[in-house]
Amino acid sequence: MFEFLFDVQRTIKSLLTADINTYAASENGQVLLAMLPIGVLFGMAHALTPGHSKAVLASYVVGSGLKPLRATLVSVALSATHIASAILLATITNSLITRTLVGAGRAPALEYVSRFSLAAIGFWLIYRALRQNPHFHGEGIAVGFIAGLVPCPLTLFVMVFAISQGVPEAGLAFSVSMFIGVSAVLVSVALIAAFAREQIIRFMQMRDQQIYLGVRSVELVSGILLLTLSLWEVLR
Repeated sequence: MFEFLFDVQRTIKSLLTADINTYAASENGQVLLAMLPIGVLFGMAHALTPGHSKAVLASYVVGSGLKPLRATLVSVALSATHIASAILLATITNSLITRTLVGAGRAPALEYVSRFSLAAIGFWLIYRALRQNPHFHGEGIAVGFIAGLVPCPLTLFVMVFAISQGVPEAGLAFSVSMFIGVSAVLVSVALIAAFAREQIIRFMQMRDQQIYLGVRSVELVSGILLLTLSLWEVLR
């Protein structure tokens, strides 16, 4: 499955490279518009591959008890930060970027900030589950921002290539379409997680004496999972 998705990405990457070259030579707006649906497809295929904090997002949504609307906002914030950080890095300097599909987008400082911050949030979920502390409003958007700090490598690749061809607007147009595709997948993950949590709680409500323990257990397990995933990314 993942090999198929990687093949799709490689195919779309070749198409985008050709389209950017064509647009750079002709500056035909129709070529630019034709890139947009390809970018959406690219974003969806890219987000379905391993990574993109899907497990982190699902763990946090389940553990924090976010409602569907807030879970959607968190996943959109994650997607926007993931894409915007790539645009920012590509715009500021090309020397920080490895110009290959596999190596593009490595920003170790941002990655460490993201992973250690998520580990701290994992600790917070565990602490809240054990100490029964109240939920802080605004926490969810912050999690989305932190989890998305790792730049999107494919957006970086296309942005750098577009800038090198003197058509940064082509890279920006692609980035917007990538954001739509990535968001579609991450929002789906968040909503599925939120729905699954509601079903768990509803099931537990049928057993009044077990509901409190069940809710706290979900938060505790989610915090442990989030902490483990974050530290695994750092150590790897």
